[in-house]
Amino acid sequence: MKLSGWGRYPVHTTALCRPRTPEALQAALADGPVIARGNGRAYGDSAVAQGRTVQMRHFSHMISFDDATGVLVAEAGVLLGDVITAFLARGWFPPVTPGTKFVTLGGMIAADVHGKNHHKDGSFGSFVDWIELMGPDGVVKRCSPRRNKELFEWTLGGMGLTGVILRAAIRLRPVESAWIRQTTRALPNLEAAIEAFEAADEATYSVAWIDCLSKGDQLGRSLLMLGEHAAGDDLKKSRKKRPFEVPVKSKRTIPFDAPGLALNRFTVRAFNRLYYWNGTRKAGTTLVDWDSYFYPLDAILGWNRIYGRRGFMQFQCALPLETSADGLKALLEATSAAGAGSFLAVLKRFGAQESRFSFPMAGYTLALDFPVNRTTLQLMERLDAITLAHQGRFYLAKDSRMSAQTLRSSDTRVSDFEAMRAAGGLPARFHSKQSERLSL
Repeated sequence: MKLSGWGRYPVHTTALCRPRTPEALQAALADGPVIARGNGRAYGDSAVAQGRTVQMRHFSHMISFDDATGVLVAEAGVLLGDVITAFLARGWFPPVTPGTKFVTLGGMIAADVHGKNHHKDGSFGSFVDWIELMGPDGVVKRCSPRRNKELFEWTLGGMGLTGVILRAAIRLRPVESAWIRQTTRALPNLEAAIEAFEAADEATYSVAWIDCLSKGDQLGRSLLMLGEHAAGDDLKKSRKKRPFEVPVKSKRTIPFDAPGLALNRFTVRAFNRLYYWNGTRKAGTTLVDWDSYFYPLDAILGWNRIYGRRGFMQFQCALPLETSADGLKALLEATSAAGAGSFLAVLKRFGAQESRFSFPMAGYTLALDFPVNRTTLQLMERLDAITLAHQGRFYLAKDSRMSAQTLRSSDTRVSDFEAMRAAGGLPARFHSKQSERLSL
């Protein structure tokens, strides 16, 4: 069957199986190379197999929860949104979350996802106590920071290439309400944005939207959104009695693919101007519900269709702190000059916590979405080169077109990852279209 990631590019032909038991999964593994797939929210082809793609959504049971410690044991196919539905009303929330709740726990571990709080708390793997991993021989091993430590560390960010995650123990964080105290600041340019991030290093959450088509003195003008979990005393009197209740919002759906010409430099520039003006008007501190703060795009079902039938690509890099200012300026100048603006341009600050093979490094990360066409493909090559020149690295969970040479030039850890895979006989059993393209 034809299958792609959330970006709908590239599309590959793969065999798809949907095992319901570990025994069925072992049988699929015995038939040849596989890659596990959660809810298909990786943007590119990291969850599409060269051989057989194993859909893990039937492994969707929550097994146990400790109300004293917040430790949840659950199968890999459980959706993050289902965890929030089950435990927020009991005063618990995910410790780290990506920009969508429609991801599985297994996918979050395989990508070692980060959130708006990496500068404070690190990535998702910092809150994983253990995982159970099916290896190439079908044997399930429990891996943790104390048991099968190296395999555990390689699996965080290993994109499913170390085995199939069956279940995990994760730690949730206690919260007093379902509300976020959000402070929005309008910043005139990139320099001001970086200064504001550095001044707000004690904030739990921080993220900025960037107008990537602005130029000159306005290059990188931004809306910085800081967030804290609201305490009971922060709520209005009418909400204090039900601190975990939020208004039910209707979902909007994109019913068809947008025309290919709908996103161009003129429409994106107009959107960016309006969005920045509106953010300036609403600057200040207010309470917003958890869904609006963490998952604004989830309110639009099928938003990936905005980019048209060809799909879209996301460029996401991390730059070390010492080169971030110059690197981000060069990336934004190249994007603005190409006129291939992204209205989903996001900047975040990463902290010093690094894992063996996951994406973050101390510094800044920039994410830009582009529709698939010749101009943007050429621009992506230029952005790759700028990232390499500033000693940056790339996020495999968002990649859909990077070359093996680019990956190796950006990350000295790749050769160690390859050696670990070869020593364990993993390439013969765990293989994706992405790993084929990147020669992993």
